[in-house]
Amino acid sequence: MNLVLAAIAVIGVSLSGPLMAATAAPVLAIAFWRNAMATGLLAPFALTRHRAAITGQNRHGWLLAFVAGAALAAHFACWVASLKLTSVAAATALVSMQVLFVIAIDALRGHRAARAVVGGALLAVLGVVAISGVDLSISREAILGDALALAGGLFAAVYVIVGARVRETLSTTAYTFTCYGICSAILLVACLAAGVPLGGWSARAWMLIVAVMVCAQLLGHSVINHLLAVMSPVVVSLMLLLEVPGAALLAAAFLGEALPWATYAGIVLILAGLAVVTAANGRARPAETLVAD
Repeated sequence: MNLVLAAIAVIGVSLSGPLMAATAAPVLAIAFWRNAMATGLLAPFALTRHRAAITGQNRHGWLLAFVAGAALAAHFACWVASLKLTSVAAATALVSMQVLFVIAIDALRGHRAARAVVGGALLAVLGVVAISGVDLSISREAILGDALALAGGLFAAVYVIVGARVRETLSTTAYTFTCYGICSAILLVACLAAGVPLGGWSARAWMLIVAVMVCAQLLGHSVINHLLAVMSPVVVSLMLLLEVPGAALLAAAFLGEALPWATYAGIVLILAGLAVVTAANGRARPAETLVAD
């Protein structure tokens, strides 16, 4: 069942890029609305069935939830900004370093990864590089964009690591509602501060924003948040690397784009790396820590 959910999550996040690219609205505004709309949809369930768990969190629990939401907002902000300053290929390759940041943060916390885990992660990242290519420029703008893409990967790593910690005490619904609410509030402030418009678009743009929310937010990130209770952040981060070939395959299927041979080679490398890490790392969380949804 978890493999089915993982496949759904990968397809959901893979649709994010093509849908956002087709939406005639600022990307930061789309990031706000996808989180705000998801928060609104989750509210009736979270505030009835899970209200006691949400309001009953101690100060430490609220701090962790805030860090997760803030990290998700920072990931969106850095990722969006990087795409305007550097090439999509470079930004994609650098943000995929998320899995290596997860391993590094775990090491700083005293949980050193096995050599097989590190090797598998590097193999998977090599697969992403094979698909996206490396187009690192030396201009000031490109260097700043590359740095922002790396920061986006770092914040994504913090998001999954802290999310896994929060999921020890909160259900998927309670956690996603809290996290998305915090994230959307921060993104709202960012949009207002940057003068990004939050409306005035066509009906088609709003329909695509709803599609982004359903596919990328509810079927993507929300399912990922569920899997954080039964999979380690390293495995989840590796799984998310499949978003890169997933978006390419979807573009080929629906837009008729031809895929270079490197795409297929990259898919093989990512899957091989995921298999190595899964075999070496196994399940990161014992059954007794799980919280029912």
